[in-house]
Amino acid sequence: MKHTMQLLISPSLRHVTVVPGKGFKEFIKVKVGSRRISYLMVFYSLLLFTFLLRFVFALTAVDTIDGERKCSTLGCLGRKIGPRILGTQLEPTVPEVIYQILEEPSDQIEIDEGPDTPQSLEEFMEEMKDTRPDAETFAVKLKAMVTFLEERTRTAKIQEYLYRHVASSGIPKQLHCLDLKLAHEHSINANARLQLPSAELVPALVDNSYFHFVLASDNILAASVVASSLVQNSFHPEKVVLHIITDSKTFSPMQAWFSLHPLTPAIIEVKALHHFDWLTKGKVPVLEAMEKDQKARSQFRGGSSAIVANTTEKPHIIAAKLQALSPKYNSLMNHIRIYLPELFPSLDKVVFLDDDIVVQTDLSSLWDIDMNGKVNGAVETCRGEDKFVMAKHFKSYLNFSHPLISKNFDPNECAWAYGMNIFDLEAWRETNISEAYHYWLEQNLKSDLSLWQLGTLPPGLIAFHGHVHAIDPFWHMLGLGYQDNTSIADAQSAGVIHFNGRAKPWLDIAFPQLRSLWTKYVNFSDKFIRTCHIRET
Repeated sequence: MKHTMQLLISPSLRHVTVVPGKGFKEFIKVKVGSRRISYLMVFYSLLLFTFLLRFVFALTAVDTIDGERKCSTLGCLGRKIGPRILGTQLEPTVPEVIYQILEEPSDQIEIDEGPDTPQSLEEFMEEMKDTRPDAETFAVKLKAMVTFLEERTRTAKIQEYLYRHVASSGIPKQLHCLDLKLAHEHSINANARLQLPSAELVPALVDNSYFHFVLASDNILAASVVASSLVQNSFHPEKVVLHIITDSKTFSPMQAWFSLHPLTPAIIEVKALHHFDWLTKGKVPVLEAMEKDQKARSQFRGGSSAIVANTTEKPHIIAAKLQALSPKYNSLMNHIRIYLPELFPSLDKVVFLDDDIVVQTDLSSLWDIDMNGKVNGAVETCRGEDKFVMAKHFKSYLNFSHPLISKNFDPNECAWAYGMNIFDLEAWRETNISEAYHYWLEQNLKSDLSLWQLGTLPPGLIAFHGHVHAIDPFWHMLGLGYQDNTSIADAQSAGVIHFNGRAKPWLDIAFPQLRSLWTKYVNFSDKFIRTCHIRET
């Protein structure tokens, strides 16, 4: 016997009545809550249900792509969500053999790096799609491609560093022209042979109430930018004294430039090394060390050819060695700072500037820094956002595999920078810094130049060890000459910017976006600049 039922829903949706088909008056009455059922509620419920279905589908698809065994929709969902709820991790789906091959040293597995090796990711993917190899073959092919591209990149980088070394080691014809034109002007024009400074200003050269800066350079254009930027940004240019030290061949053109381009009211002194009596009399240890260093360098190092022929060292190490081979690093101009107490016996404090810096702020505040009895105020180079420039420690410069170095110094001690340094000459005269510098130069020569990388900073790190006062990094931003990661905005916010490295701003290999910070202090309408075709870009 069949029974039919009737479902009666009241218009208000508040009552649902089920009535037997025979008309029997018994009914089931279901009371719905006083809250009205919303159509929106039904809509959102359906929407949520649809989303869950798509979620389950996506998880199931991932399982299928990963190559796992087939499972039901609910089974896949449980396998995906279960470990997360229980706080466990699924095992990785990458075959273990891939990790094993990629982690194996290249010389312990057979890798074919012949002409069939893919030379781009696109070629690699096409080959994998065509051959459908197993995991082991896939890993070997991948490693062969990466090894091939790494070696090609290494070779290209080393070639670039070598070309930059050659370009930075020579004297550009424009700068050579400037030297010749000014030397000629010095010989024919009395105004180019003025005493610098004039007689009435000579007493200021030993007056400690002035701000004394020292610049050692044989580059006239570079020296002019340092001097111009220093004076133009000074709050008290009438209190600025700039002592320029140069060599005998550059003295006449340097004197001609600053005679014809005075920076009044600042006081400029130009002197050659032979004007310092103590330097021309008797034995000067650093001069002897430099002569021996040149002989030893040619005998044991083999020059740039031997450096780039090394197949094991990383490109940035080769770049550092090439940079240290630059003639600048074996010039007395670069060693002269170790003799500052003897050069300026009447002065108490000086700021030493390299010729590849640009001053962008008033530097008189440097005299207010309390050095706490230390000799050398310098910016440390082991802290900072730029990990390429500001990550230098003693181990970056000194050879800690040599017992002389390892037993005397800490490899993780923070390094500091030359380029803009405050030297307390009074405190210096109470130390043996200069003697220590000479001693370690001699030890390096006896060790066949094996104690440190070539250059003048490593012996400086040793000689000033324990005598350095760290100053705010604002005063000295480094690295503008060997990497272009520095933004213009960051560089403009620094007190002094330093183009240390091969890409000097007066060379064609300078970084274009940074060069403008230097060229703004060059007067390109000057007749000597125009005659020698020195251009802004």
